[in-house]
Amino acid sequence: MASTPFLSKTPINNFSSSLSPSLPLLPSTLSHRKTNPNSFRVNAKIREIFMPALSSTMTEGKIVSWIKSEGDLLSKGESVVVVESDKADMDVETFYDGILAAIVVPEGETAPVGAPIGLLAETEEEIAEAKAKAASKASGSTPPVAETVTPTPPPPATSTPAPAISQTPAAPEGPRKTTVTPFAKKLAKQHKVDISKVVGTGPYGRVTPADVEAAAGIAVSKPSESLAATVKAAASSSVPPPLPGSNIVPFTTMQAAVSKNMVESLSVPTFRVGYPVITDALDAFHDKVKPKGVTMTALLAKAAAMALVQHPVVNASCKDGKSFTYNSSINIAVAVAINGGLITPVLQDADKLDLYLLSKKWKELVEKARAKQLQPHEYNSGTFTVSNLGMFGVDRFDAILPPGHGAIMAVGASKPTVLADKDGFFSVKNKMLVNVTADHRIVYGADLAAFLQTFARIVENPESLTL
Repeated sequence: MASTPFLSKTPINNFSSSLSPSLPLLPSTLSHRKTNPNSFRVNAKIREIFMPALSSTMTEGKIVSWIKSEGDLLSKGESVVVVESDKADMDVETFYDGILAAIVVPEGETAPVGAPIGLLAETEEEIAEAKAKAASKASGSTPPVAETVTPTPPPPATSTPAPAISQTPAAPEGPRKTTVTPFAKKLAKQHKVDISKVVGTGPYGRVTPADVEAAAGIAVSKPSESLAATVKAAASSSVPPPLPGSNIVPFTTMQAAVSKNMVESLSVPTFRVGYPVITDALDAFHDKVKPKGVTMTALLAKAAAMALVQHPVVNASCKDGKSFTYNSSINIAVAVAINGGLITPVLQDADKLDLYLLSKKWKELVEKARAKQLQPHEYNSGTFTVSNLGMFGVDRFDAILPPGHGAIMAVGASKPTVLADKDGFFSVKNKMLVNVTADHRIVYGADLAAFLQTFARIVENPESLTL
């Protein structure tokens, strides 16, 4: 592992000053779930447990549970706390013997990555000091109450106030011809305003209704102000209040990550192409290999991977909007619904794996996903995604493109369909509809159509999946 950390010889009074970059991070290891390295660091003889970054996209974490309680003795290698990231629950272990002196962030609460969540003391004499530091940290996070300042009233004015200036421009003396709009004439008659004394502000000196209202002393609301008020009112009314008795439930960490990714995907220009696939041969092949543990999902993932070998641009990705990358591996991510969210376990190098090994790997990934034990590389390394709702009887649907992917394939159910051949003879065959959503910056219609033709040929001749 890493080199042995050291203790600072100089006492550190400020709790947050222990986060000095000059001090090395102390390592940690993985437990049966998964443990993030670099979770402990030195703060004199009191070590600080901070919120680890469990994935590249994680900005905050939630404390699922404290395995240990305050005052418990800890041995090197023991799990201390379970942290929920956006996709998995991970154990944080200690590399030191000591006492869990204080819990800064309790169960069920979240903390930003890098924030202290607990303190580890070496001896019982240091527990009181650790608790004091934890209390000061907790009180320091509370925003200070602003001081109330009583404004000093301005001194009374001693000079004679200037006379008010009329807002209506003075009309020039002498007779003149006045151009007035019809509505302005009506207003002038209504408010008893002498139209000949009103200076027009319209084109060529035309008197407008606003000029008449100003002459009559009527306040005129500015169009921009009324428009802003209208927009503000519309914005406030666009979000109706919850219905009586409704229950507002905050997002879990996983749901928040899914929400963020879905919103981010809206910035990518996408298009969709559908394709019918005859699955009689695939269904018969599945019946043959199913006793050996091969699922339909594994068959579809393998077929997609083999098609991507011939069409690498569909496996490419664009992340900066200025260039795209031909990925060196074909990693098939498959959407899996789990309790409280969605996750995409990744079958890495799916084109190179034997079908039976691929199926075994997929079963392991699903079990780990449902237990929230996936490691980051097992869910964030996909290059192409497959989403299969056919098992629920859905005949067709569109999938949202995950950020950083070139395409995602939505697979519907295989259903008996009456088809006519080129000679006009009718027959009943099982047909499956496949819709692919792709990033139009790198994948064009012809590319996607060619990929789907290849995919259909593989599915209609499934024996090649075992080669």
